[in-house]
Parts: sequence; structure tokens; C-alpha cells
Amino acid sequence: MANGYVVEAPQQVSLPVVGKAERFPVRRIYCVGRNYVAHVREMGGNEDRDPPIFFQKPTDAIVQDGATIHYATMTKDFHHEMELAVVLKSGGYNIPESEALDHVYGYGVGFDMTRRDIQGSGRPWEIAKSFDQSCPCGPITPVEKVGHVSSGNIKLTVNGEARQDSDISLLIWKVPEIIANLSTYFELHAGDVILTGTPHGVGPVGPGDELVGTIAGLEPLTIRIGSAAA
Repeated sequence: MANGYVVEAPQQVSLPVVGKAERFPVRRIYCVGRNYVAHVREMGGNEDRDPPIFFQKPTDAIVQDGATIHYATMTKDFHHEMELAVVLKSGGYNIPESEALDHVYGYGVGFDMTRRDIQGSGRPWEIAKSFDQSCPCGPITPVEKVGHVSSGNIKLTVNGEARQDSDISLLIWKVPEIIANLSTYFELHAGDVILTGTPHGVGPVGPGDELVGTIAGLEPLTIRIGSAAA
């Protein structure tokens, strides 16, 4: 086997970068749960400013803009969750909040696709959140082009109908706070992607649906839902 491995090695997952031929290599995907007050309420939670809920998705759950994904297996309630993605150029442990944005390379649009019926079953979030094709992500816009995204419209449409429509400024935990807090649990590195939480309006999708996510100043993300995997 080439390159000294006994089986074929997986390819490096990467995302396109606006204005560059080079791509952004993805190392890990971290996600923040329940980070907009209205979404916490619609999920039946308490919107007190409790510590962030963190979970991960596998790197190969990334899906590129324009793709068609399978309707997820083992669910009858397949949901969209629209999110701001933050990607890092450097990292470390115990990053001070005042220095957190220094580690950000850029921003993009991401979807946290969810098996909602499994999430609500009391079983671990991994099988509800971390399945194949569960993390569509759009192109990354570098900080030098867009600045640091702290406000602006975040919107998702399904077949042209608005489902989620809010503002990044309504994040409970802001991006510097997320990075600082996350770095107390994990050593962050260049290539890490952080999905920062979804606003209210999450809901089901089905085969044939087209999802378009937009965040002011960033490139949009479009995916389609296909049939269930064979």
C-alpha cells in the first residue's frame, strides 16, 4: 500500500477560501448547543446564561456547498440548524477572551443537521448530531475581507420560504467567549472549525428540499436533500 499504510489513508477534508486558490484544512469540528435565547425557548429549555454546551462532529461529516445529501438514516424527524462557522488559524489551551479573536482565520456558513427524534430520546447526542453528511459548510471568508463577524442577519430558507431569520448579535455566548471557554477543555489548533449555535426556527426537511443559508457579508451555503441512503 502506498505511503506506508496498510489500507488507503483518508483524504484531508478542506473548505474553499474566498479569493484564494488554497483551501482551509479541517482538523476538528466543535459545536455549541443552545446559544440563542429564542432557540433555547423553542426547545423547552431555560435561557439563563449557563456554561456553553459543547459537542463534536467528525471531520468527514463536512459537505461542500452545492451538494445533495441523503435523508439521514434512523430518523423520521430530520432537522436543519443554521449556524455561523468560525475557523481558526492558531490555538492553544486557556486562551484569554481578550486574545481569542487573534486566533480566527475567517468565517463561513454551516448547517448542524440533526436527528431530532433521537436527540430527544435521552440517548447520547453523538448519534443525533455526528452522523454522515451532518455538517454542510460553505466557503470561508478570511478576516481581512470581512472583519470579525459580531452582528448581521443570519437566515435559512427551505424552498424559498424563510425558516430561520435572526441576527448574530443575539448569540448568548459571543465568539471570543466561546473560544476562550472551549480552550479550557481542549487544546485548539489551526484547522479547527467551531459552529456557534443556531437561532430559533429549526424544523424538519425532506427529500427534494433545497436549503439556502446566508449570513451578512459571507458566501451563502446551498444544499439539497435527497433520498435516504441505501
